[in-house]
Amino acid sequence: MTHYESEIIDAHVAIEDWFGRGEGDFAALLARFRQDFMMIAPTGAHFDYAALASFFESLGGSRPGLKIVIDELTTLQTWDNGAVLHYRETQTRPDLPVNVRWSTAVLNQEGDQITWRLLHETAQP
Repeated sequence: MTHYESEIIDAHVAIEDWFGRGEGDFAALLARFRQDFMMIAPTGAHFDYAALASFFESLGGSRPGLKIVIDELTTLQTWDNGAVLHYRETQTRPDLPVNVRWSTAVLNQEGDQITWRLLHETAQP
């Protein structure tokens, strides 16, 4: 597993902890994302860094029992300081429908830190 692939897994563990139990370091979670971060959610909504921060802050601990599984993780392209990855994310919560999405992420290597530049998610019917 590459360090970019590890970041995909590690970030989702942190998101699961934050959303599911309100646990973790909020500042460290946000530090994973660049100030010029962009995201397209499965609904088509567009998030910049400020919107992502607000979204994360409002959802801390709001999804009890959340489990996130990442699979089908593939590195599509790498370059000196970044990569494009594609993966399937499956979210489950007790007594709620399973939520599955396919995602493409652009990650950058900035010194020793990997940061998220772009995330595009598409819901799987």
